[in-house]
Amino acid sequence: MDYYDSRKSLFYRAFMTSVFTGIFATLATMCYDLVFIEYMKYPLSAIINVSSLIFGINLVFLLIGLVYYFFLQFFKKGDTLFIVLFVLLTAFFVLKAWAIHRTDDVTVNIQFHYLLSGIIIITGMGAFFVIPFLFHNKKFEEYVL
Repeated sequence: MDYYDSRKSLFYRAFMTSVFTGIFATLATMCYDLVFIEYMKYPLSAIINVSSLIFGINLVFLLIGLVYYFFLQFFKKGDTLFIVLFVLLTAFFVLKAWAIHRTDDVTVNIQFHYLLSGIIIITGMGAFFVIPFLFHNKKFEEYVL
């Protein structure tokens, strides 16, 4: 039996799919951040910047991978419950992002809301759409994992 012909464990597949998705979500959020800051001339990029996105998004996706594994392992309809949970979490965090008061300048405050909301939406879509899609894709498992 060849090593590469053996089926990979559920934990490995769930976790590595999440890591792979996290890398692309990081790239997508970095592009969104850079384009947003350049186009909108957003002055407050001290908190949300390239370095915080690289570390933050990847750490979030490591945790999402563990949650995805837990849902697949312990629930009969784990995929469906995971998707519903992360759609609701994404909506909740976007609503909470609009409640943040970052500065007294109304324009900059609204720009911050759009920047943070976009990053949350990109991250959420990676979690509730891309991870389950790639996890069940046989070619992804065969050629990437």
